[in-house]
This record gives sequence, C-alpha cells and structure tokens, in this order.
Amino acid sequence: MKKENKMAPVPSSNGYEMNEIRSAFEAFKEANDQRLAEIEKKQTADVLSIEKVDRIDQALTEQKAAMDRLKLQQQRPVLDISAANAPSESKQAWGQYMRHGDVSKLLESKQLSIGSNPDGGFVAPDETAQQITQLLQDASPMRQIAEVRQVGSSNYKKPISRGGASAGWTGETAARPETLTPTLDLIAFPAAELYAMPAATQALLDDSFADIDQWLAAEVQDVFAAQETTAFVNGDGVGKPKGFLAYTNTANATQAWGEIGYVATGAAGAFASTDPIDALIDLIYAPKAVYRPGARFVMNRRTVSAVRKFKDADGNYIWQPASLAGQPSTLLGYAVTEIEEMPDIAAGANAIAFGDFRRGYLIVDRAGVRVVRDPYSSKPFVLFYTTKKVGGGVQDFNAIKLLKFAVS
Repeated sequence: MKKENKMAPVPSSNGYEMNEIRSAFEAFKEANDQRLAEIEKKQTADVLSIEKVDRIDQALTEQKAAMDRLKLQQQRPVLDISAANAPSESKQAWGQYMRHGDVSKLLESKQLSIGSNPDGGFVAPDETAQQITQLLQDASPMRQIAEVRQVGSSNYKKPISRGGASAGWTGETAARPETLTPTLDLIAFPAAELYAMPAATQALLDDSFADIDQWLAAEVQDVFAAQETTAFVNGDGVGKPKGFLAYTNTANATQAWGEIGYVATGAAGAFASTDPIDALIDLIYAPKAVYRPGARFVMNRRTVSAVRKFKDADGNYIWQPASLAGQPSTLLGYAVTEIEEMPDIAAGANAIAFGDFRRGYLIVDRAGVRVVRDPYSSKPFVLFYTTKKVGGGVQDFNAIKLLKFAVS
C-alpha cells in the first residue's frame, strides 16, 4: 500500500528562507546605521528612519518564525501503512478502543491494561507515547535545550554534588592520604499531571486511512508544549514544574546554593545608556568557565529586537542570523533561544538568561500517556481526555545566570 499522511508533504525551502533572513538583516543594518547617524548628527532620528528600522525588524522576526514553523512541519513523520509495517496486536487493540470504544482486546493485553481502571482510562502503547513525546520535543524550546529524563515514578530524586571533593598527586609507592568527600544534596523533581481534551468527529474515527495516533499527538502538541514551557520558565512548583525564574535570585557575587545569580544592567528597566553591551559581557562571564562551552542566551522576541540593534566597539552588530538552516541566531557568538514566556524588559525584570541549560535544568517525564475516551459529554464529538506526568526544576544552580534590568 502507499504511504498515507494527514498533511501534504511540505517542500523544503530552507535555503531560500535563510537567504531571505540574511537579506533582511542586511537591510536592517543599513537602516539602523542611518538611524544612528541621524542621532549622532541631530541628536534625534527621523521618524521615517525609526519606522523603517521597526518594520524591517518585525519582518526579520516573522521570517524566523516562519522558518521555525516550516522546520516543524518537515519533521512530522509520514505514516507508512505497508505490510512490513503492519500494526502489532496491541496497536490494533488500541486502535479499536480509540475508534469504537471497544475495550475487550485492551483488557486482554497486559501491556495496555496495567494501571488502568474503569475511571482512569488506559495507558497508551509505547509507540503512541513516543510519538507525543517526539512532537513535544520539536515544539518545546525548553525541551530542546534542557536535560530530559524518563522515569518510572511520580517523584524522581537526584543526588547533586555541590562540590568539595578533592584529588591529589602521589608517587608509585608514596602514601595516599584520604581526600575530602563531596557535599551532596538530594533534590526532588515531583511529576505533576498535564492534561488536554482534544475532540474528534466520528467521521474522522471511522476513516481507516486516518492515523489516529498521529492526530492525537498533533492535537495535544501545542497545548502541552505551551503549558510546559510556561511552567519550565515561571512555574511555582505547586502542581506543576518549578521554573528557573521562580527560584530566589540574588546578586551573582553573593549567590548561594539554591539561588540563581543575576547581573544588573545598571539602569532600571533598560540597558545602561552608555556601553550597554557591557552588561551582556558580564552575564557571559558570570558562570564558571566550565559552563560556557554549552551556554546560550534565552529571551523573548521583543528582547531580541532590542539587542539586535547593538554594535560592538568595532562597529559590528553583536546579533547575527543563523548561517545554516536549522541553526539558531547568535548573540556575541552564543546561540539564542527565543522563549515567549520570558518577561519583557521592565524595571526589575530578569528578561535575559544565560548558561548551560542542559546541565542546569532537568525535565522529568514519567513513562506512559493515559487516555480516557468520552463519547457522551459533547455529542456529536468524541473527547479524548489525555494526561501525562511531567516534572522539572533546576539541578545545577551555578549553570544558569540572569540579567536583571535594575540599577543593582
């Protein structure tokens, strides 16, 4: 049989998109240079110049977003309904439940009935859970930069070394004095329940060529990713993951374990009027050298728009578009990840984060996705109450630093 997919294949145009972004950035630099020259000459910029810079800046943002959407579409798998890829018995039983509510085969399958009860629905097969997880990985910027670990319990505990271990040199026959033992902390990452309730028509469920698992994964992708990202950034840890901005933050020079260190810009709600780049350089050197090779900036698109206008002492723009498709833009040579849940630049706001997020933040996925089929609550639609358990929190408080828009 031929391959079947809900969506038509998306043509690859990454090269064209990259050329468009590079061309737009060249136009942006030219317009911004003109604006800066007018400010230097007349102490103010012409309104038309300001509008032109803002218009091109908006175009750059939209083109980058369009390329990201295209990349996501190209990553969506194509369903292969060939004899060699015939669904397993458990997959067929799952399909009967999803399409028709038939649970008889599910109850016979140990893999699917484990942990199920009359009110709690059924655990989806591994293929379905992996499909949802993969789409979440593609859609969630935090999942792309943090460490993600799958666990089997609802409260994962990880021993964390706070340092203190020592080593020494010795000769072949010399004495070996006892070294210091490391200081360990046991950090808990409880998994909270994340849910969504997509609706399907019976016509879709009756369509034998429709991939119901792919439909379910695509339906929960956006809502799961949006809720997760908000929690990973700002969550208070009560019934949800704890975001890295929710921890106590203190000046980097006095930061203690359990706190996130920050660097101040020197101006309330803004970069300093003179040498604004200095704050970004200080932020880069706030983490220890061991964290910088894997470090990146995290901010929202409005903050990107602000730093995109900055130049270094040699007149070079410190923000640069990606040189290849699939790569991020850079700021002072470090990758930039745009996360809309980051706060805007404002007085006292931690609008920019920098560090090695893979070492600094841990996302915990409890294995299994549970689905309850509900054909009664919203006739003629069939609802699928879908839940998964997710936790998250900072695992290394030295790996992530913040830029605080404040005097000190």
